[in-house]
Amino acid sequence: MALTAGIVGLPNVGKSTLFNAITQAGAESANYPFCTIDPNVGIVEVPDHRLTKLTELIQPKKTVPTTFEFTDIAGIVKGASKGEGLGNKFLSHIREVDAICQVVRCFADENITHVSGKVDPIDDITTINLELILADLESVEKRIGRVEKLAKQKDKDAAAEFEVLSMLKEAFEQETPARAVEFTDDQLKVAKNLHLLTIKPVLYVANVSEEEVASPDDNEYVQQVREFAAKENAEVIVICAKIESEIAELEGEEKEMFLSELGIEESGLDQLIRKAYSLLGLATYFTAGVQEVRAWTFRKGMKAPQCAGIIHSDFERGFIRAETVSYDDLMAGGSMNAAKEAGKVRLEGKEYEVKDGDIIHFRFNV
Repeated sequence: MALTAGIVGLPNVGKSTLFNAITQAGAESANYPFCTIDPNVGIVEVPDHRLTKLTELIQPKKTVPTTFEFTDIAGIVKGASKGEGLGNKFLSHIREVDAICQVVRCFADENITHVSGKVDPIDDITTINLELILADLESVEKRIGRVEKLAKQKDKDAAAEFEVLSMLKEAFEQETPARAVEFTDDQLKVAKNLHLLTIKPVLYVANVSEEEVASPDDNEYVQQVREFAAKENAEVIVICAKIESEIAELEGEEKEMFLSELGIEESGLDQLIRKAYSLLGLATYFTAGVQEVRAWTFRKGMKAPQCAGIIHSDFERGFIRAETVSYDDLMAGGSMNAAKEAGKVRLEGKEYEVKDGDIIHFRFNV
């Protein structure tokens, strides 16, 4: 599943530090060596305790995690929608990603200059959102005239699109992103086909100081970001990018001890990966045997043959059925044989929607 989340942010908010931590974590991965597709793309493992438990239970020769991509988006300044600074590059990179992780500075440090001269996370968010809105408004205005002519000729598809374009134009003029517009299901399908920048799901990443990472609720800037995100039904995670770059160099018990000393249960990077993964409607199924235990990424709602095709196109083409057991049922039974005896292993057909945590053995014939 080649989906990617783009990391955006104004200068000096910690965006580059966070992306460097991502690439470092990938480089340190024992199972999946860091891969550079492009200078600004980093691949990381998706943290999943279930994979660890399955490995302990089955003791395979090899364990392979699933992975996720992050793209470091070009910097932005006011006027990006008009091509200011690296504006054109910024917008082209945003178009290529499936979700946006917006890093917001929520710490004061007189040694790190803020581009606006003061720390104001809502102003930072608004600057980026407004540039994307202005770019989308330009796209909508270019299209609306052509579509209106067809709508007046009683073209049903054009009439439906014109209605959506009109709603979007009004929203953009009020500085509201497309993802915050209340569409019906049919209208949302039309809107998604317009390939708008502001319809992409967003995760806000509040970057705090080392002193505040264990108690983010005490940070007034974090509270402001949470209040803003709530209006968009967006999520917020709190990290300290500086600490993440240090954590990325550690492994195993050393990493756990470091987190414990900081009063943190999970690294911010692990939270970011999981949240971005979930934001895109992604989930994980497993294949498990003595040769290999492996995690596979699929889109929620995919049926068994499509998921089989993720492994190999022959699996989808010759799909017969999927021998399936849930992770919880397998762990409760303690072995595949015990799960079978308890009636927890099912044979599912072509219409079965794969669930997150399913352990599947695909039967096929080509």
